[in-house]
Amino acid sequence: MNIIVSGSLAYDRIMDFPGHFSDHILPYKIHTLNVCFQVNGLKEKYGGTAGNIAYALKLMGEKPVISATIGLDYQRYFDWLTKNGISTESIKIIDEEFTAGAYITTDQDNNQITAFNPGAMRHSSALDFDKLSPKETIVIVSPGNLDDMMNYPQACKAKGIEYIFDPGQSLPLWDGKELVRAIEGCKILIVNDYELNLIIKKTGLDKKALLGLAGTLITTLGESGSQVCTLDSEMDISPVKARKVEDPTGAGDCYRGGLICGLVQGKNMEQSARMGSTCASFAVECYGTQEYCFTPKEFRERLNITDRTP
Repeated sequence: MNIIVSGSLAYDRIMDFPGHFSDHILPYKIHTLNVCFQVNGLKEKYGGTAGNIAYALKLMGEKPVISATIGLDYQRYFDWLTKNGISTESIKIIDEEFTAGAYITTDQDNNQITAFNPGAMRHSSALDFDKLSPKETIVIVSPGNLDDMMNYPQACKAKGIEYIFDPGQSLPLWDGKELVRAIEGCKILIVNDYELNLIIKKTGLDKKALLGLAGTLITTLGESGSQVCTLDSEMDISPVKARKVEDPTGAGDCYRGGLICGLVQGKNMEQSARMGSTCASFAVECYGTQEYCFTPKEFRERLNITDRTP
């Protein structure tokens, strides 16, 4: 089965400020803000929705194809993907832009100031749907270039390709009509609980009406697990206990990787969601979205413990 992961590739540049932002920002001078924070250093992590989901799928033994754009500073990310056995063939290089980047500074109170440069993500990845076999392909449309997110669901429907729609953090950029067009006909609409409420508000459709458009609605609930809904049933999927929680960032992308792996292996939706939860439990144990790893044996052992839990 061909697994196409459409979304973003980004460098996450993380900095720690050894103080408190509030000590340096004067409330009565907000209108003329001009501050400089000296940080303790910078850590660069590989991120982006497409990279994160593909990384999880590769650990699960699949061969995902990333459809995304990357900038002139692509070489480090390509080296990382190659090292992990993930193909870079379908990634489009934008020579006149830098790769999308998040610049995150955190103070001692865990307050954060983030700047995000979309860079190469402003451009379409130009996925060639004519080269895809409809019966042997599944596509996940995750947050990335907005034109791709709007156009790829329509291309999937025109070609008879199953797709998962995962609008995530792109939702503020959508209007209700475009969201309905993208959701209608998808195999799965996957969101967290906040994003579900935002979709309901933007479209004016309730949960039941959304299920009339999508085959399945999966709502991830963080430490509370997830919920799988169809028009006929509703299943609560328990979270999988991690050994420790170091960083929850990227756990949702990891969940999606485990879920898709289950689907392409012929598992039912409940079994696939449990695989997603198991995969996500490894991600939260490490700082960074592509830092965790597990062997097939370790995954099976943790999944089996989950399956035995009443």
